[in-house]
Amino acid sequence: MSVPPTSPHRQQRSLSRRGVIAAAGAVAAGGALAPGVSAATGSEGTAEAAEGGTAAGTEKRDFPATRTAAATGTGETSTAFAAGYVAVRWSGAGDGVGIRLADGAWHPAGGGCAAVEDGGTALVASGGATSYTLRAGDGAGDLRSLAIDSARGPARSFTVPTEPTRVRGVEYLSRPAWGADEAKRYKDGVVNSPEAYYPFQTITVHHTDTPNDDADPAATVRAIYEYHAVTLDWGDIGYHFLIDESGAVYEGRYSGDDAVPAFDPEGRLVTAFHTSGFNSGNLGIALIGTLVDQGPTDAARASLVRLIRAVARRGGLDTTARTTYVNPVNGVTREVATVSGHRDWLETDCPGRTMYELLAAVRAEAAG
Repeated sequence: MSVPPTSPHRQQRSLSRRGVIAAAGAVAAGGALAPGVSAATGSEGTAEAAEGGTAAGTEKRDFPATRTAAATGTGETSTAFAAGYVAVRWSGAGDGVGIRLADGAWHPAGGGCAAVEDGGTALVASGGATSYTLRAGDGAGDLRSLAIDSARGPARSFTVPTEPTRVRGVEYLSRPAWGADEAKRYKDGVVNSPEAYYPFQTITVHHTDTPNDDADPAATVRAIYEYHAVTLDWGDIGYHFLIDESGAVYEGRYSGDDAVPAFDPEGRLVTAFHTSGFNSGNLGIALIGTLVDQGPTDAARASLVRLIRAVARRGGLDTTARTTYVNPVNGVTREVATVSGHRDWLETDCPGRTMYELLAAVRAEAAG
């Protein structure tokens, strides 16, 4: 994932949020687009919530506020809290950049899903560490790191609707329903990456390259959000949707105040940050976990198929076809499958060897 080739239409947007939520659990199949709930659901809640109550059809829900601690350079860094993840970024080639955690072993940093220009980056699971040590590889410089705790911070209230919402029958967790702090989309008082919309052309599948058997996937989504929006300065989470091992679907990139995730009311796709140079018109879905030596769970795969089927039908895409993707920003083209893997676009292992080998079956199932 990387920033789009350009960042058009810098403008300030409202912090109001569409009121969409789904309880974590099974993803519903089929069906028409369900109407959204028109309740504002920003991190500060609705006006009714601010006055001590909640609007009809909504409820207050608490999520841990994300805590972070930044550091620069190599050597040991201690934190005042237990970090679930450490985000690392550096300039230059950086072969051999590594991190040492409580187990005492050096772990390579890099090779994950995210990519940045003129350097490298990684989001490393740190297992509740209160200290870590970085080393620079050959050619690496300007090392910056951020310890992230998205699971144990002080409670922060969000106002969310009480009834599930679906996109063409697919139930999903809205941004407020996984605890997205909308303030992170802002920088110096304005939206860091203003929404830009283009015709929907392709779907790209990723894995997050985070631990499997994740006991708190919503916390992982919040950590990825912090990493993408703030550490990498993308202004938001890089994917349009994420899917955890239980099959729960999470809304990713903010797409406006209407009730449809990822798209504007005219059916155009909001540009996200998952495939460098090929983001506009390209919808990104990330499976939470590492799918190199194992495939997704049955529940995650079923949700992936249903979500691909739903959004492809919405956009009139043939999931089994090949297409010529045309970047609407700069005219660059690429011959790809309509439903592709990250590695079909860029030099990366994403979405993992095993998941990539399953894509042909997923395409066929989504077309059914």
